[in-house]
Amino acid sequence: MKKIEEYLQIKQAAKFLGVTPNTLRNWEKNGKLASHRHPLNRYRLYKKEDLEAFLQEIDQSKHASMEKD
Repeated sequence: MKKIEEYLQIKQAAKFLGVTPNTLRNWEKNGKLASHRHPLNRYRLYKKEDLEAFLQEIDQSKHASMEKD
């Protein structure tokens, strides 16, 4: 079972990724990154492991495009 400490609020997640909260909202809207909702206040929450996987995906696509060149 997941614990609340395993999730970041939108400002924390944005800082972790180096983007703005609005960028995260846009990525969620476009299906690039999933968020979860806090059951009481409905705030957006992001799993740390999802954010780390997202960064790895970006890194892998960066390396793949560099290998093509």
